[in-house]
Amino acid sequence: MSQWIMLEMHPRSKNFDWDQEVHHMVSAQRVTSEQWSQYNELGFFVVENLLNASQLADMTAETDASYVVADEFLKKLPDERMFIAERGAISFAPHVALQSPILRQFVLDSPISEIAHDLVGPDARLYHDQVVYKESEKPRRFPWHQDNGYTFVEPQNYLTVWIALTDATVDSGCPWVAPGLHRHGTLKHEYVEPLGFQIFEEPPVSAISAPVAAGGAVVFSSLTPHLTGPNISGKTRKAYIVQYVGSNATRFEGPIGSAGELLIDDARFPKISVH
Repeated sequence: MSQWIMLEMHPRSKNFDWDQEVHHMVSAQRVTSEQWSQYNELGFFVVENLLNASQLADMTAETDASYVVADEFLKKLPDERMFIAERGAISFAPHVALQSPILRQFVLDSPISEIAHDLVGPDARLYHDQVVYKESEKPRRFPWHQDNGYTFVEPQNYLTVWIALTDATVDSGCPWVAPGLHRHGTLKHEYVEPLGFQIFEEPPVSAISAPVAAGGAVVFSSLTPHLTGPNISGKTRKAYIVQYVGSNATRFEGPIGSAGELLIDDARFPKISVH
């Protein structure tokens, strides 16, 4: 029996073809042919030393400030949690690049955007970014999910660059991926309280851990099932996550059959710089 029989497709995912949807590199700026092959076959690759020490320090100073704001906000809420964010477990600060000139520069004109150029194309746009700090006070893993399972985007394959601001080890909660499943499109997700949307408790393939040192990144498709493990390191694991879409991307948030939003607003979804 095929392992794919146990996987149910998202109701919006129709006639998906990875080979037609994925961008094929032309005039690559950052991604190697070996990394492209792994992205195509497994759905991810790891880049070490994407940022130098100075860049890492500048980025972390900005994300730390955003984390403080998010933590203070959670303090004021009942049970100190909102949706999947919980004080002492995991905190999120979204859309920080639109507020910070320093982070905006990073996501639009840096080695990070060079990866977007290669894997999305020269017309790539910032779709979403967020600071994600995982605490060790309440260690828990994040559920298996695809980024496109949270809010459906067409074309389904867009890009996530998961940047490690501290060493992301297995003990501190590095990403894990379920390789190869990205090639089948967006899968059905169900909400699991209080952790978030989930495809399955355990994948039908052998999971691969993706540890990466501070300043490096895990690069994966929005269709790659992944999670981050529990942080049992005793220190805060810090990450900054940036996502890019192509020029024709449309986001669907209403019921099946409703119209989507074309992501072309230059203020909300700015284009990367191309050299």
